[in-house]
Amino acid sequence: MTVPSESSVPPAAAMTENTFVATAAGNDDPPPPVKGLRRLMIWIIPANFAIFMIWGAVPGILLPQQITLAFGDANQVNVANLAIVSTIGAFAAMIAQPIAGQISDRTRSRLGRRGPWIVIGALAGALALIGLAMVGSLVGFIIAWVLVQICFNFAQGPLSAVMPDRVPVARRGTFAALSGVGLMVGALGGSIIGAFFFNSVVAGYITFAVFAIVVLSLFVLFNPDYPSTQLKPEPFDVVEFLKTFWVNPVKHPDFFWAFTGRLLLYTGYFAVTGYQLYLLQYYFKVEHPETVIPLLGLLSIVGIVISTLVSGPLSDRVGRRKPFVFASAAVVSLGFLLPWFWQDLDAWMIMTFIAGFGFGMFQAVDTALITEVLPSAKSFAKDLGVVNIAATLPQTLAPGVAGAIVLAFGYQGLFPVAIVLGILGALAIWPIKATR
Repeated sequence: MTVPSESSVPPAAAMTENTFVATAAGNDDPPPPVKGLRRLMIWIIPANFAIFMIWGAVPGILLPQQITLAFGDANQVNVANLAIVSTIGAFAAMIAQPIAGQISDRTRSRLGRRGPWIVIGALAGALALIGLAMVGSLVGFIIAWVLVQICFNFAQGPLSAVMPDRVPVARRGTFAALSGVGLMVGALGGSIIGAFFFNSVVAGYITFAVFAIVVLSLFVLFNPDYPSTQLKPEPFDVVEFLKTFWVNPVKHPDFFWAFTGRLLLYTGYFAVTGYQLYLLQYYFKVEHPETVIPLLGLLSIVGIVISTLVSGPLSDRVGRRKPFVFASAAVVSLGFLLPWFWQDLDAWMIMTFIAGFGFGMFQAVDTALITEVLPSAKSFAKDLGVVNIAATLPQTLAPGVAGAIVLAFGYQGLFPVAIVLGILGALAIWPIKATR
């Protein structure tokens, strides 16, 4: 087929899938999903849940416990080992997701550009998780966790591109809210479920691996994409490939500020919540943290679900994103003040609900905001892969960042650092011009 020129772009409603990919940007409406938008909106919840359940259970619960079992109950040693494993794994995630995005942008298949990689990433990631269950040395932890990061980011990157690929701009706040429910309930549900496998880590890894394969395969099966076989092949260029890891802040300032805002706020939030197991053990002196974690997870889920379901559609209705981002940072910071000045488990429980409420608001609205500043439909998955570094990297790097803070300032130092990062993250959204 002949790819139309920039000047011959038809109205969004009349676009074919091929025309859209060739000409559109993030604030253009794509063609409707093959099986309908309603079905896609329903299925994005379990799809995100399946992936983020792993990010909630493994780095926050199962991996720290596995390291403790392997090296003994020595606080400083475990903090250092977890920091090493998490930091190296985080860099693997940083590299993997934009690469996966660029590969899926260029994929030509009857299943479309995203489906094949969602399934392949889930299958390979499940095998890597089972491998992680079998290791017992520091080198083994590093290798296995790196493989888990790479493989599941090859599924997550293309999955994140589903929104700009198939969802109209006017519905992205609602879609982002539903996506955020799956994401955050998955992360928090993962910590709850992971707590039940606290004394049977291997069974936990196998359970999460099987669940991810089944759910992500069903997502692709029930939400088929347009075939990409007729799309004009994009020539491979080494320089362009290296640019995968860079978005010009001068040429695309809105994209740069959206990335920066998410990176800062996520890092602050997950530096505290991602370190929950060791905080409960060594800061709040809880003897059996695995008995408390399910209740804490439920408190977070309630706060996140309420704010996500309200703020996403409300931002669509009022046509504004920034006020919700500013409010979310304020609420999260307010929550972190409590355990900073009140070293008690009750303070942590109250904080869990308040910070969850604020973070749910941010997750729903910021996701919609980011899709509106993407440069081009040709590279949605690549660009979202870069943005998702700002989401995935803090969650996986948080134990390493928190470990450095704890070793330098003690556990109490986590809270002021998180508050400052959250406020700076909200302020970074202010210069964005493409959305209000």
